[in-house]
Amino acid sequence: MRVDQDEIPGLWIKEIQQPEDQSDASIQQKFESFHELNPWVLEALEQLTTDCVSRGFGNVGIGMLFEILRWRYGLHTRGDIFRLNNNYRSRYARLLIERHPEWASVFEVRALRAA
Repeated sequence: MRVDQDEIPGLWIKEIQQPEDQSDASIQQKFESFHELNPWVLEALEQLTTDCVSRGFGNVGIGMLFEILRWRYGLHTRGDIFRLNNNYRSRYARLLIERHPEWASVFEVRALRAA
């Protein structure tokens, strides 16, 4: 499944793939497994950020972007729960800044508490 979002050109919603049980893995390891299975999530966050920045947002909250993805996913799927772990927010913000250093002032990041 892949759904184009008319309101935000270039934003694609795809099915979420969940990694196998990783109960002993660190947050970072879980995030890396999730990201490997779902590279479209970073691309969607990147598109949403691009849209916000182009509209003049001085600050963008990664939490807001997560909630937009959850909402969009719910609008365009039937019965499929969009499970996006809030523990991954700071990791995605860091990846966005890594890919777009000009966004360093757009996102607020703090020191990671857990690896």
